[in-house]
Amino acid sequence: MLKKMILPFTLALSLLGISTAAYSEDSPAEAAAKYRQGAFQMTKFHFGQMGAVVKGAKEFNADEFKKNAEIVAMMSQIVANGFGEGSSADDSNAKPNVWTDAAGFKSKLESFQVEAAALVKAAESGDLEQIKPQFGKVAETCKACHKEYRND
Repeated sequence: MLKKMILPFTLALSLLGISTAAYSEDSPAEAAAKYRQGAFQMTKFHFGQMGAVVKGAKEFNADEFKKNAEIVAMMSQIVANGFGEGSSADDSNAKPNVWTDAAGFKSKLESFQVEAAALVKAAESGDLEQIKPQFGKVAETCKACHKEYRND
């Protein structure tokens, strides 16, 4: 019972953090940075849960994996809301070219969205051997975008 409540509770707390950032006293740029950081933090958490399964460090549970994939796919859609014009902030890991090369960034984000949606489809199979290659494709979209548009 407790395990079933952890995922919704985590999601609710994370969304609360995102919505709080969006309606805070921060400047629009600071609020946008907090919004996208919250979205990426949720993505990282749920992707990490799946990564542990793919690496064999955690037991495969098809339903749990699918839920994590669905959350990552959802976050891939909403994270763009934190990158609007004028949303550059000092407290950000985003490189300036996120805004100066908006078309390139959008292309990378769309690749992430497509591959994350395909991961949900793979997860629906319940077959870890079918899921693993698609998980790798999603990871590659993350790496490609980070390399080009994120300060490490």
